[in-house]
Amino acid sequence: MAQSSSMVRLYVDAELSAGDDVDLGPDSSHYLTNVLRLALGAPVRLFNGRDGEWVSRIESIAKRAITLHLIEQCRPQAPEPDIWLAFSPIKKSRTDFAVEKATELGITRLMPVITQFTSTRRVNSGRLAATAKEAAEQCHRLSVPNVDETRSFSELLAEWPRDRQMYALDETGSGRAARDAFQGPPGPVGFVTGPEGGFSESELDLLRALDFVTLVSLGPRILRAETAVVAALSAYQAIVGDWH
Repeated sequence: MAQSSSMVRLYVDAELSAGDDVDLGPDSSHYLTNVLRLALGAPVRLFNGRDGEWVSRIESIAKRAITLHLIEQCRPQAPEPDIWLAFSPIKKSRTDFAVEKATELGITRLMPVITQFTSTRRVNSGRLAATAKEAAEQCHRLSVPNVDETRSFSELLAEWPRDRQMYALDETGSGRAARDAFQGPPGPVGFVTGPEGGFSESELDLLRALDFVTLVSLGPRILRAETAVVAALSAYQAIVGDWH
């Protein structure tokens, strides 16, 4: 069945299989009926990060609940690059921007981290998860990144898997150029970015001492923290990621 790419997409937790019905919660039901004003029979695409993407139609509308009937799968689940992002929270709107763009660029796990120069230390992980979910729905990816609770920089380094390459964004200019750093076949990797003030010298020393860490420079200009996230992920996806 050919469907318009502009059809409404929703992420759901339910299992997806032909002929099944999916009951939406009050928030999604409100969005479809009161915001988009969809009627009975309207098509909606669903995905859950496991079963691909499915075409459904609105089967029934109650006061605070909608039931969708699954018709057929329109896209099978496909593998995605395994990329984590550990980031220092910044001002609310700019953190939301970074999370949104990281989701669009294929991040699979978002990890707020408190560093020495982090000025914004209160993080609403629920809001970040909602931002990531909305971005995934709009950019047509088949999964939604996981959002961790906030951890300290020392906890991040202690818990990081030693077989996962870490790229730490270094604004001092002492790191490797992205073109040289991002080489080889794509594998489990992660990016770490600091706050507006960057990493402290002691934090950089800790990073330099770890054999699974590569410091990466993003050119001669000092970038905002959220810009650095977009620049680094774009470069990685273009060089070794799924932009091929």
